[in-house]
Amino acid sequence: MSSQRIVTLATCNLGQWAMDFEGNMKRIIESIKKAREAGASYRLGPELEVPGYGCEDHFTEIDTVDHSWEVIAQLLQQGHTEGLVVDVGAPCVHRGVRYNCRVFMLDGRVLLIRPKIYLAGDGNYREPRYFGAWKRRGSVEEHTLPSAVRAATGQTSCPFGDAALAFTDTILAAETCEELFTPRATHVDLALGGCEIITNGSGSHHQLRKLNQRLDLITNGMAKCGGVYLYANQQGCDGGRLYYDGCACAVVNGRVLAQGAQFSVQEVEVVTATVDLGEVMSHRGALASLQDQAASSPPLALVRVDRCLCRGGPHTAQELTRPRPAVYLSPEEEIAYGPAAWLWDYLRRSGASGFMLPLSGGADSSATAAIVGSMCRMVCRAAHERGDETVAADVRRVARLGADEDVPRDPRELAQKIFLTMYLGTENSSAETRERARRLAEEVGAAHLPVAIDTVVAALVAFFAAVTRVTPRYRSQGGTHEENVALQNIQARLRMVISFLFAQLWPSVAGRGGYLLVLGSANVDETLRGYLTKYDCSSADINPIGGISKTDLKRFLLWAADHLGYRSLAGIAHAPPTAELEPLREGQVEQTDEVDMGMTYEELSIFGTLRKVDRLGPVSAFRALLSAWRDRCAPAEVAAKVKHFFRYYAINRHKATVLTPSYHAESYSPDDNRYDHRQFLYNVAWPWQFRRIDELVKEHDRQVGREK
Repeated sequence: MSSQRIVTLATCNLGQWAMDFEGNMKRIIESIKKAREAGASYRLGPELEVPGYGCEDHFTEIDTVDHSWEVIAQLLQQGHTEGLVVDVGAPCVHRGVRYNCRVFMLDGRVLLIRPKIYLAGDGNYREPRYFGAWKRRGSVEEHTLPSAVRAATGQTSCPFGDAALAFTDTILAAETCEELFTPRATHVDLALGGCEIITNGSGSHHQLRKLNQRLDLITNGMAKCGGVYLYANQQGCDGGRLYYDGCACAVVNGRVLAQGAQFSVQEVEVVTATVDLGEVMSHRGALASLQDQAASSPPLALVRVDRCLCRGGPHTAQELTRPRPAVYLSPEEEIAYGPAAWLWDYLRRSGASGFMLPLSGGADSSATAAIVGSMCRMVCRAAHERGDETVAADVRRVARLGADEDVPRDPRELAQKIFLTMYLGTENSSAETRERARRLAEEVGAAHLPVAIDTVVAALVAFFAAVTRVTPRYRSQGGTHEENVALQNIQARLRMVISFLFAQLWPSVAGRGGYLLVLGSANVDETLRGYLTKYDCSSADINPIGGISKTDLKRFLLWAADHLGYRSLAGIAHAPPTAELEPLREGQVEQTDEVDMGMTYEELSIFGTLRKVDRLGPVSAFRALLSAWRDRCAPAEVAAKVKHFFRYYAINRHKATVLTPSYHAESYSPDDNRYDHRQFLYNVAWPWQFRRIDELVKEHDRQVGREK
């Protein structure tokens, strides 16, 4: 091999949509076209890009596999693989087992089908439910190709298994998504076996602060093993709660050469890098321990490809892609752009003509409004500054623009057309929150309606009194606890009913038609604690902040006040959170969320992490906090806080069964439908667990007494 082997490689972020075979194929073809234009000899796509990663139980339907191979047959038949190695992700059935596969193609033929070896089966992922894992490492078998491919190309079979592609000038192999995260990552064996180019077509979702982990694994792995690492990812909402955050990249010997956007409303983004593979050989040759381990490693199973992957002829150093710093966004930026891009995908694919938000003037609904404003900024920038015709066409369709109307350049103008906010106040609402809501709606550009709903509340109370001859009263007016809660819940639930009424009819009133999606704004901590009314405004169509902690949201509000220009958010961030459902005292709010909940939002976040991330029950949580809070609380007080949390968590767990589909962003999400599979009916007294906590408190006190 020549010491100078120059190759241009292409990877991509694709905005695929589960089960949208037509649209997915168009986006794949567009990425192939862009890769060709960049002079690439290899194009990598995301995991399961043909059907979309989020098909879930649709993967168990043979139709999904068949349609995927019909798409692949068209890619082969229409010439999209001529002179270019095209690597796509698709399901495949081999010997009766369904696998999550990479399909390598060149010149109208399938070179290799490589099944996934280690499946993602925790958190948001259920791959073992849909796929088998390839158990025969280093083994390759002959696979009979589906009839669609046989009819299109005449090719009847191809290699199937754990193998690398041996071109005449280099070796290329794949690992898929989860395999990067495993303790003994597959790229280690590939590198030691002589593979110089390692690719990863991934379906990795966004979670706050997760990108750092992903890029660290790639850069550290290649710094240790040497090699070119090419990473592709889905980008966008493909039909569920998750947002796949893109960030396709190319890394050589631990240094980032190219990196795509992490959050974008663009459907197809192709990232290319031109590298000298001689740098890989040089890097590995300088590591004596690597040389020693490579000499004793078993050989890779190889599929020979009689073709050079590198370009021929002389080259100059100027052609090479130079290293650059990796780009990491702050959590505040991730909140500004991730849920915003998710909202845009959901909106444009749902057929709705905008969003409706009950805007209370508090931190949560204000953060949601700011995220919609951020979405409008991203969309306007893509349509005009980048000239993205797909985005512009989506804006025209969603906003129902007339033939004589231009796509808005000003985000506030776009918000005016697609975003309705309503302040649904009662006699318990303060003038301060009413004014905050008005000012923020004006800053974002939303159409805003300040509405008093006292007459509707009074009608429902009067109806109850007419039936029962009992008029419920607030606690401050001498009523019982049950009456107090019921009167608060009436207000909350009526806001939900009114929200859906206006969401259905407001577009017609405004002369545009269609319907609006109702946005929820319950944060992850309130949901965890159950501090929300079942079927109130938390029961919306979608919730962009349902996976974000109150602590992160407050920091986001301050960031957005400066960086998005919504100045009113600074005052909202510093205001004490309140539901404003109980009577004011001398015009001032008496009720606050943290007093009502009996714990701070910071404490809720800690309990959420202990419960879900650290997987601790009540007793283990007490032990952990006894140490962590030793300078803050006495053991009895720690015990009381632990009991309080787990009691109310158990009491309110049933609310998670009707939780609005929420953008997933936090590792301790209590969403029982997808992420947190725990029951919703508990013995809320936790008798065994709480008794053990009491015993541990006494044991601790006795130990302290003996030490004194």
